Amino acid sequence: MSRPRLRLLGRAECGLCEEMLEALQESGLDQRLQLEVCAVDADPLWQRRWGLKIPVLLADDGEPVCVSRFDADALQQWLDGAARGP
Repeated sequence: MSRPRLRLLGRAECGLCEEMLEALQESGLDQRLQLEVCAVDADPLWQRRWGLKIPVLLADDGEPVCVSRFDADALQQWLDGAARGP
């Protein structure tokens, strides 16, 4: 079974973005998913929607899992839902 994928949108040298990535890694939950770190400014839609709210952890369907700060409970709930499938 493949691991669910999330994108962490942020910017280089963004302290809050670095904190979210570090908290995610410290939680150990990152081991249960595929994490893609992306520059929010790389996509005009991401920039328009999330540019002022970074960091944001997005599911493949574009739904936010965590916005502005890491929330281990929200991520765990999302992972539980992803494991159950559609």
